Amino acid sequence: MKNLKGQLVLITGAGRGIGRKMAHYFAREGSRLVLAATTMAGLEKVASEVEELGAEARPYTVDVSDREQVYAMAGEIKKDLGKVDVLVNNAGVVSGKPFLECEDEQLERTLSVNVLGHFWTVKAFLPDMIEANHGHVVTMSSSAGWIGVNSLADYSASKFANVGFDEALRMELRKKGVTGVKTTCVCPFFTNTGMFDGVKTRYSFLLPILKEDEVAQRVVKAVKKGKTMLKMPPFTHTIPLLRVLPTAVIDFLAVHLGVTSSMDEFRGRIH
Repeated sequence: MKNLKGQLVLITGAGRGIGRKMAHYFAREGSRLVLAATTMAGLEKVASEVEELGAEARPYTVDVSDREQVYAMAGEIKKDLGKVDVLVNNAGVVSGKPFLECEDEQLERTLSVNVLGHFWTVKAFLPDMIEANHGHVVTMSSSAGWIGVNSLADYSASKFANVGFDEALRMELRKKGVTGVKTTCVCPFFTNTGMFDGVKTRYSFLLPILKEDEVAQRVVKAVKKGKTMLKMPPFTHTIPLLRVLPTAVIDFLAVHLGVTSSMDEFRGRIH
């Protein structure tokens, strides 16, 4: 298992939710934390919590969809703290509306934050990892990156992109012979962060609403173990297998498992 003590860990979207919880668990491992979010609100509190756990924390404000802001932040971090060892691309937004009800600006924002934001941070920090042959990139995707979900067309599209980006990145590192830089793609079901308040699951014994603390803890464990793919709960491992079935069968299962109705009472944080 990888020793995370003293490693510099950058978490985007660190001001609340899973990002905040991951900061706590990395702190318990003795990591040094860089906490990034669009506003300082929340970041200072998380930084204080991390320091109470005995770890160093430095907050930065950045809009990950703006590559110039990302590159400027990267320059400051390298100057002040050195090379980032673990990059956790956690920042994300959701509209939570049927596709035709989403404003154009909402659709652009979803893809800019959830997809392009990953591109800019990886371009900023991966070269140093490759040069040192040491590092880890965590891509926070979703089970919606494996199956399309009603009222999440833009979100699902972005999360499918995350899965593809992680896989292609892993292949590129392998072809380059970069053995010391690992990637982990995280694909959880709906999680009780507030982002998806109101969502329902028809069969909670198969697809329970996850707890943010559980997800965060498992992400840190996955990094330590060098795990390439983290899906949760276990039932979501069956989703890729369903792709061998006819589309009509997949759609039938989606309806009866509640996938098409899970967002009917959504009232989560709309960004």
